Amino acid sequence: MQYTFNRIALIVLDGAGIGAMPDAPEWGDGGSDTFGHILESRPVHLPNLQSIGLGNIRPLQGMTPASEPRGCYGKCTLRSNGKDTTTGHWEMAGIILDQAFPTYPDGFPAAIIDRFISETGVPGILGNIPASGTEIIKQLGAEHVQTGKPIVYTSADSVFQIAAHEQVIPLPRLYEICETARRILDGENKVGRVIARPFLGELGNFYRTENRHDYAVPPPRVNLLPALSDEGLDVVCIGKIASIYDSLGVTEDLTAKNNEQSIDQTIRALQDDTRGLIFSNLVDFDMLYGHRRDTEGYARALEHFDARLPEIEAAMNDGDLMIITADHGNDPTYPGTDHTREYAPLIVYGKTAAAGVNLGTRGSLSDIGQTIASNFDLTLIAGESFLPQIK
Repeated sequence: MQYTFNRIALIVLDGAGIGAMPDAPEWGDGGSDTFGHILESRPVHLPNLQSIGLGNIRPLQGMTPASEPRGCYGKCTLRSNGKDTTTGHWEMAGIILDQAFPTYPDGFPAAIIDRFISETGVPGILGNIPASGTEIIKQLGAEHVQTGKPIVYTSADSVFQIAAHEQVIPLPRLYEICETARRILDGENKVGRVIARPFLGELGNFYRTENRHDYAVPPPRVNLLPALSDEGLDVVCIGKIASIYDSLGVTEDLTAKNNEQSIDQTIRALQDDTRGLIFSNLVDFDMLYGHRRDTEGYARALEHFDARLPEIEAAMNDGDLMIITADHGNDPTYPGTDHTREYAPLIVYGKTAAAGVNLGTRGSLSDIGQTIASNFDLTLIAGESFLPQIK
């Protein structure tokens, strides 16, 4: 069967929002602007993103709009009730959530913690507060090493996170504990993700390792990934993508623990003989720089991605399309350590695709999923395809 594009590479710059949405004040995020504030912090060198059309989406300091952008450009509204990883990625795949996943600004109820201790057999827990993952291991890491009690914490997201020193609670045991937590957290307490957060080091020098593992709520089967794989198309997932969708519809899961590895795996996947979707997440923007409010680190990471963009383009065939977007915002200049409710950038490029088309402000991130689906003669339940504009 002949499709407009044989493959579509969907690259998510995790947390790279491009300005507050109208309802951002209701979420405590009025005035947030991840891309805007980073580019205001210092000159940020992004010539490749600029040439595709990043500066055409909206005015950005130090970035002149391209007179003849090589790609198409716009921004996507997050229509779902939420601003977390699962919500944003699910919406890309055609799932719009009317009810947000539960959050725990005061920690988890005693009934959940008691059951967690009982069913996992741990000697108790430490924490049970919203916290930065790096800060809580500084505060409680030594006590954890002394007592063997895992550190339980959450954030503004719908997450139940379990931190443990790998030499105190070995990885297989930590993962087992997380699987039990995932089973316990159901019904009204069905959090979006249970996350294993292993760390190493000594007092004063604890550091998180890259052995994180996510246990997500399985998404409804009616979404982009199973729709594609059910038709015999490839669904190659890179980084944490497979875990976000609980591996539903995934035909190949390529491990990547950071931006560098995700870019390498995206290039490798483009060099393979596949047909369908290559879906990657660049986690460092969010995990290392957004949550830690490291504006300079975020700027360097954007420059690094931009510098490697030509390698990704070089690996693309004539029949390939690349879509660059985000799942939510995470403005490193904004107070607190949480995600920010922002529009997601939309940049679309293909060697045989249309160029210079303003795709406008899309009504939902699900427009991306609907576009990918329609390219492969499929239809999702949500989203409006922009495929006719980019052919």
